[in-house]
Amino acid sequence: MRKLNAILAMGTVVMFLVHAVMGGMILMGFIPGGNTVMKVLAEVMMICITGHVILSIKLTADTVIAVKRSGAHYFKENKMFWIRRISGLAVMLFIVAHLEIFGKDGGDPVRLALFEGPQLVTQLLLVVSLIVHILTNIRPLMLSLGAKSYKELALDIVLILSIILLFAGAGFAVYYFRWQA
Repeated sequence: MRKLNAILAMGTVVMFLVHAVMGGMILMGFIPGGNTVMKVLAEVMMICITGHVILSIKLTADTVIAVKRSGAHYFKENKMFWIRRISGLAVMLFIVAHLEIFGKDGGDPVRLALFEGPQLVTQLLLVVSLIVHILTNIRPLMLSLGAKSYKELALDIVLILSIILLFAGAGFAVYYFRWQA
């Protein structure tokens, strides 16, 4: 079950990176909105995310049950475990906001009914929560996929992820200012 969860997580990350780049380009006006590839990618990504969430909830419940049985909570020693779970919950909440804002098929060009300050803030918080969630999970993900030396590869992943998330955040900001005009 853990291996399947890791495969779903890695697939989601790859699809997310493509989604973030394409979405940023759409929001900045480089490619037209209403892109069928973007829609299909988002739907497949949501299937992977749903599977990842279900498996993660099951694995977290198993861990909580084992902790309760043993009577040893060790909360301080398990902070990273809880950061991973809490950041995942935050990501899910902001994905719901993202779907509410961008999930409607508005056609071409992309023009939403409302994209003001609160919408921009929720999308930037989505980027931040994704950063925390992905960065805190890179090491266990790579180990579960069998990587022998994750440190060098992890730094490359962090660099690529940082650039793409910066691009996505810039796309939200550009779209916000374009919407205001």
